[in-house]
Amino acid sequence: MKDNKSGGVVRFSVSVPRELARQLDQMTREKGYGNRSQAVADLIRAGLVEHRQNLGNQEIAGTITLVYDHHKQHVQATLTDIQHDHHAVIISTLHVHLDHHNCLEVLVVRGQASTIKKIADELISAKGVKHGKLTVTSSGKDLPS
Repeated sequence: MKDNKSGGVVRFSVSVPRELARQLDQMTREKGYGNRSQAVADLIRAGLVEHRQNLGNQEIAGTITLVYDHHKQHVQATLTDIQHDHHAVIISTLHVHLDHHNCLEVLVVRGQASTIKKIADELISAKGVKHGKLTVTSSGKDLPS
């Protein structure tokens, strides 16, 4: 490992199979990265975020997306009650009427990974929710640029 003190960059060598390198180069071009190093740095960040979301005491940010039929009895009241119980970690919500029956709700959350996962599970498993998904990212504090 070679440390470039002027830019705070660490240079290291990675050996991969030829086909994997070809696919990395293709992805690098398709996503518009300036070079292979930028693509690899983003892949490492994504891996770190995924790893850290499994650690219960780490702070994470993300969204909980829900699709539900608002005509189903008690679904809106249940979801609202759950959200009020966890107002400290729910930063914002967006509610969209998809059609006469279906609503899309997106909750922006930030807090301890274990708490966020628990809230997401509770919302997603609520009776009347057709589909739900927790999407997690970093709060940014723990990742370099």
